[in-house]
Amino acid sequence: MTGVGRTGQATRAAAGPTPRTAGPPEKEPTPAPAGGPAVPRRVRDRRGGRWWTPWLFLAPALILFLYFKFIPMASALTMSFQDVQPYLGNRWVGGENYATVLTSEGFREAAWHTVVLAVGQTLGSLLLGLGLALLMEGQGRRLGFVRSAAFLPVVVPMAVVAELWRIMYHPTSDGMLNSLLGLVGFGPSGFINDPDSSMASLILTGIWRGAPYDMMIFLAGLAGVDRGLYEAAKVDGASRFQRIRHVTVPGLRAVLTILCILAAIRGLRVFTEVFLLTNGGPDGSTEVVMTLIYKLGLEQNRLGVGAAGAVLLFLATLVLTIGVHLFRRRDEE
Repeated sequence: MTGVGRTGQATRAAAGPTPRTAGPPEKEPTPAPAGGPAVPRRVRDRRGGRWWTPWLFLAPALILFLYFKFIPMASALTMSFQDVQPYLGNRWVGGENYATVLTSEGFREAAWHTVVLAVGQTLGSLLLGLGLALLMEGQGRRLGFVRSAAFLPVVVPMAVVAELWRIMYHPTSDGMLNSLLGLVGFGPSGFINDPDSSMASLILTGIWRGAPYDMMIFLAGLAGVDRGLYEAAKVDGASRFQRIRHVTVPGLRAVLTILCILAAIRGLRVFTEVFLLTNGGPDGSTEVVMTLIYKLGLEQNRLGVGAAGAVLLFLATLVLTIGVHLFRRRDEE
């Protein structure tokens, strides 16, 4: 047996190496730089030839943003320094349009009304949204239906919302809200037709529309709060209010920051509900910056002045956003 084995080995050695089975040729690795491992050509092609794939998918949205947002923004910035005369040519006036907006009659009152409306709607929406989120937190089919029903004001068009509240704010004694006030012994109110109650009526409408949106964001934030902290606080004898104050609110700090920024921007840019419900009246009691810009720019056909007002509003929104971010970063540090 030993002789036969040695004879076989000698025969294979004399015949030479065994040929490889036919198959696809292997790609030679790309020469690597000095001191580094060899990189296969397939990996190199994937890295170098597919970098544009994400941008290809983003291209339609980027083109739409460029054409309908960024180019009009650049045009508005240019128009704010010009006396716009359609079909006659624009004339450069420098900062005259900005001076016109800042010194126009009622600008200070409009700016103050905008701040009051933004603060009132922001605080009311946050408080009511947090309360609704705490009531509707959990799992269940009934809760899902109630959440969907509560979210309806957000998806309803603003024109429909304004017309709905206009009907409810009917100033006569047989109006919907005045009828409810009569049941508890209060006299009829003018609501949006009364200078003393028109701003409060707009704030109430904004809260009704904005609170469901804040509720959904709060529900998403509550899912990330550690449940063990609730159990520990309950064991320590904390009441429900104390658990909300010391556990829930700190756990929702990031959500509160985001909602404050979004609500403040929404409040500064408020226009549709004011325009449809009061158009700045009565007697200018609900005039805001956006309605003032609309009247200066479009009703008086002074497009350069309107563009200057829009740029000022954009700068105010930008400063507010940056300030909130800096305050949050300082608070975290």
